[in-house]
Amino acid sequence: MEILAEAVKFFAGKREILKGIDFTLRDKEFVGIIGPNGSGKSTFLKCVYRVQHPTAGKIYLNGQKLEEMSYRESALQLAVVAQHNFYSFDFDVMNVVLMGRSPHKRILERDNLEDYQIARRALKIVGMEAYEKRSFATLSGGEQQRVILARALTQQTECLILDEPTNHLDIKYQLQIMDIVKGLNATVVAAIHDLNIAAMYCDRLVAIKEGQVVAVGTPRELLTEKFIYDMYEVKSKVHFDEATQQLNILYLPQY
Repeated sequence: MEILAEAVKFFAGKREILKGIDFTLRDKEFVGIIGPNGSGKSTFLKCVYRVQHPTAGKIYLNGQKLEEMSYRESALQLAVVAQHNFYSFDFDVMNVVLMGRSPHKRILERDNLEDYQIARRALKIVGMEAYEKRSFATLSGGEQQRVILARALTQQTECLILDEPTNHLDIKYQLQIMDIVKGLNATVVAAIHDLNIAAMYCDRLVAIKEGQVVAVGTPRELLTEKFIYDMYEVKSKVHFDEATQQLNILYLPQY
């Protein structure tokens, strides 16, 4: 699965949010999109998963223009785990997860045994198999996100889009969600605020600021003290631990 974006622009009224984004996601790659609040990370991903429509530019899925695909066709290739998930009705967990089967169904076609088997396998992957009859609304934030991830897995796509899915979660659930996704060996693009998490899980980073791509590289190449200050106006100390092969970022008081 590959995604290519060329010169993608997006206007909200007269305000230009995206100013010509170029982006490449290769098969089985885990790419993180980083940048300050309001930089355009989520807006760009929304253009990819079709909540927003680009004002200009092109997006391709496996070489095919996104705008020429039906929503069902793109939903068979891309699944999304977003930050907030609100439902007006009190669905149980199984019904939420089964929503991921919708692109595979004809209009009014009922869920069958295979759909339930796929959904239960996805719940098992995220460690929520014991919760299928629980009300989604009664779950904690971390549990809800694991259910939404199960719904995305039930969609059986080649690519996952994570649109800031862990920002409101405590560190345990952030790591839990990212561990599960990393273990899938899928093609993944994720908007991520936490640079330590981005460094821990991503093969490559794309940095966006004020609607433009300002840098691309591996976490170790990109996440220097100078880059972090230029990007976020925050002082830091960056250390690479040879024993764990992990990049660690320590933020410093700004006074």
